[in-house]
Amino acid sequence: MQFKKVILWVLVLASFTQARAQGWGGGADQNKISFGFSFQAIQQYYKVIRQPYWQQPLQNPDDPYGPPLTSGIAAISSRRTPGFAVGFISRYSLTEHLEARLTPALVFADRELNYTFYNPSDNTVRQVQATTVDVPLLLKIKSDKVGNVRAYLVGGVKYSMAISKQKEDLNQDFLQRKILNTRNFASYEAGIGCDIYFQYFKMSPELKIANSMGNLLIQGTNPLSSPIDKLFLHQIMFSLHFE
Repeated sequence: MQFKKVILWVLVLASFTQARAQGWGGGADQNKISFGFSFQAIQQYYKVIRQPYWQQPLQNPDDPYGPPLTSGIAAISSRRTPGFAVGFISRYSLTEHLEARLTPALVFADRELNYTFYNPSDNTVRQVQATTVDVPLLLKIKSDKVGNVRAYLVGGVKYSMAISKQKEDLNQDFLQRKILNTRNFASYEAGIGCDIYFQYFKMSPELKIANSMGNLLIQGTNPLSSPIDKLFLHQIMFSLHFE
């Protein structure tokens, strides 16, 4: 998804609502507790921390002194891959300008590792499939309302849990086995957004980043894991919240 185009349309919509009659957002801000739902577009990639010996040819784990399985490694990288999420919102008002938010979501977004070897025929791209349940606990700091729009900052922590546990297929060739990630991990999130008030509901476009706080990699029997020391997950999320 083109985040810039989406954000442009949201700004146009916000300008349009400014010219209309005063909206109250269905009274969501007048309640101590309120609920809603959200849709998210996600792009994510790994930050790859390599081992000191990462450029060496890959070896058979059962025969480390035998002939190498590949040529030497020239690069290990991770490109951004798209995904999406759907979730719910639970909001608790602390003060007029501060609220706590619990926004659990079901996330569908795969991850990708790209291996470039000195022999191009060895090059490979490995997908790490992951469907997770994300549970962010956030604080939202809001500005005063200007017309039908209110800006805000949001930040907090998130717990993520993969729905299914990854298992290695030991019947596969070494290089075809899965690259394993930990099932549970925590991240921190920070972002900006604005509340746009309509007559019967409130819509909040929001842009956030999230970075995992721990290593996601589990060293398995796939030699492609051996040149990597740690993997950290970085996410960019554009959300539309409805309350």
